[in-house]
Amino acid sequence: MSVNYGSKRTVTGAHYGIRDWLAQRVTAVLMALFTIVVLAQLIFTKGPIGYDAWAGIFAAQWMKFLTFAVFVAIAWHAWVGLREIFMDYIKPVGIRLALQVFAIVWLVGCAGWGIQVLWRL
Repeated sequence: MSVNYGSKRTVTGAHYGIRDWLAQRVTAVLMALFTIVVLAQLIFTKGPIGYDAWAGIFAAQWMKFLTFAVFVAIAWHAWVGLREIFMDYIKPVGIRLALQVFAIVWLVGCAGWGIQVLWRL
């Protein structure tokens, strides 16, 4: 005979918890590693650091790929943070949806612009 100790708990929400937590940590680590790589290249660059030195740092194909991965990581990191802020503090659904759409368009535009600048070097 089964015993019922109360009603079944109903969990609501989008269930983003652990996935978003992990995404924030992984993207933050990638951004930190990228910062260390760029700083190391700057430290070991001889002579004055001008446009040519910066362009030289990002000229290698592996650096362009790493920078592209960081652009994607920054956009994803920002999206997770913005979405959480919008979900927590913006209660009217229409305003929240409009802000989320604006944020997505803005982040995609920023990532696209960064990629355009990167591959123009």
